[in-house]
Amino acid sequence: VARRLSLRKHPECHGMAGGKAIEHLAQSGNRHQHTFRLPMQQYRNCDFSFSGLQNLVNKAITEKEKEEGIQEGEILSCVQDIAAAVQHAVAVHIFQRTYRAMLFCMKNSILSAKNAALVVSGGVASNHYIRKGLQALADANDFAFLCPPPRLCTDNGVMIAWNGIERLRAGLGVLHSTDSIRYEPR
Repeated sequence: VARRLSLRKHPECHGMAGGKAIEHLAQSGNRHQHTFRLPMQQYRNCDFSFSGLQNLVNKAITEKEKEEGIQEGEILSCVQDIAAAVQHAVAVHIFQRTYRAMLFCMKNSILSAKNAALVVSGGVASNHYIRKGLQALADANDFAFLCPPPRLCTDNGVMIAWNGIERLRAGLGVLHSTDSIRYEPR
């Protein structure tokens, strides 16, 4: 969404990562100006998916560009409102699916009621709006809330790459020849 909104060009967001730019602009936006249907409401499971939301947001941005008579890549006058609405929709989707997973774990005795904890990490955990909502969800359900400080909540891709470096250094699980690997497109 940040890329589609060209937030790198926005004077307040220069040099910010996309998620951080969305969060920053959302603080001064009105989420009620745009309403995005939440993804996967027809599925009663714990899966997450943001592709449907992405399509709705892209359509809304395209419509606003036409209304404002601007080209793709220019900054919309309502960029803060779109950022706020998107952040809210993403957060609510995460809250609903996480709550469903919590209920599933409690119902099936997967977690002890005494020691139940909600652990949040990765880039999404650096978003204060989402973090605050997940903290409230954990509190309301008597779950401990475990979350590193925002400065340590970075993209999981970096963590995975670092793990690969450490495994390579230790010689663990490293393939020296890829000739026997079969690749198939999906």
